[in-house]
Amino acid sequence: MDKFLIQGGRTLNGEVRISGAKNAALPLLAATILADSPIQITNVPNLKDVNTLVQLIAGLGVTISYKGDTVSADTSTLDNQFAPYELVKTMRASILVLGPLLARYGEAKVSLPGGCAIGSRPVDQHLKALEALGATISVENGYVHAHIDGRLKGGEVVFDMVTVGGTENILMAAALADGVTVIRNAAREPEITDLAQMLIKMGAKIEGLDTDTLTVTGVESLHGCEYAVVADRIETGSYLAAAAMTGGRVKTTHTDPTLLEAVLEKFEEMGAEVTRGDDWIELDMQGKRPKAVSFRTLPHPDFPTDMQAQIMAVNAIGRGFATISETIFENRFMHVPELSRMGANIQVEGNDAVVTGVEQLSAAPVMATDLRASFSLVLAALAAQGETLVDRIYHIDRGYENVEAKLQGLGAIIKRVSE
Repeated sequence: MDKFLIQGGRTLNGEVRISGAKNAALPLLAATILADSPIQITNVPNLKDVNTLVQLIAGLGVTISYKGDTVSADTSTLDNQFAPYELVKTMRASILVLGPLLARYGEAKVSLPGGCAIGSRPVDQHLKALEALGATISVENGYVHAHIDGRLKGGEVVFDMVTVGGTENILMAAALADGVTVIRNAAREPEITDLAQMLIKMGAKIEGLDTDTLTVTGVESLHGCEYAVVADRIETGSYLAAAAMTGGRVKTTHTDPTLLEAVLEKFEEMGAEVTRGDDWIELDMQGKRPKAVSFRTLPHPDFPTDMQAQIMAVNAIGRGFATISETIFENRFMHVPELSRMGANIQVEGNDAVVTGVEQLSAAPVMATDLRASFSLVLAALAAQGETLVDRIYHIDRGYENVEAKLQGLGAIIKRVSE
């Protein structure tokens, strides 16, 4: 099993190119199922989750290729609507093929999904939304069976809670429904807007982008197109956090500052100098120790849960103390015991964590528990005194492309080792 060996205590400086967003690429790949002619998606990050979904789509019979940062797909060869447990178990986003398969082919059989163990993320919202459009759904032996006679029918969908995956699934399904679908309490993440923009390019009729109410007027068919995946805002924030963590200066390129304003505001509150361009962001800590900052995770456009662990790591060496409230997932503090092993002072009570900054972390063997937690441990190791071994880094490979090469380019001493 691969591990990272990291020599801490170095200031990171330089420039890093940001990849396409994993959380945008996955629904875009699922949406290729809707196209009745060839489709091409560029700026696709080379990640384990992306490769898994490409395999899953190929298993449906779709002719699909993944070369460089480009995925090309032709659904004319699709010959089944079955997504097996063997692939779906490793990645929650696999459930995103349910809506497209049902909308275009009238039936689907998809295994209940797996993914990071960061709390309850039930798919019941997805299923209720599809039933509101006329689908008949049953769950048997760990599989979701869905079918429809003819086409899905437009209707009103009201989510009980904000759900990114649920919004994406019903948005894709509604694009081919008969009539108008209104999606209320829709998630507003940039990755959803990215999906909607590709669907529109394919011929879909969608109104209300960037709001919590989406109106979709169904069309009979969608065609292929060429589309580029939006920049990864979480990867962007993670590398900026590496600059804040080490007192350095890092410029992220091929990104979009408008996608993570809530995070940039926190970096500025820490005392960092943050400058922005059309497609770049630079953070300069000027050798200073950051100030600890309090925040609460909330749906977009507020502070993203996917940056909570990284900013907690920065707070661990910050001046003063800060309170972090996690409102999205109930089990997303699993990195706390590992950070504590390195000398962090963090007290958890329910969904709140109080972080009292220490001047110096120390190296220790630690273990990643989920995707974002893994990067928080890398950040801690970069700032710690001594050599840290980070285990179970397969988590980080699910969401960060070429992470060690990018960090090495900024001056980090990090290498991948196998045991």
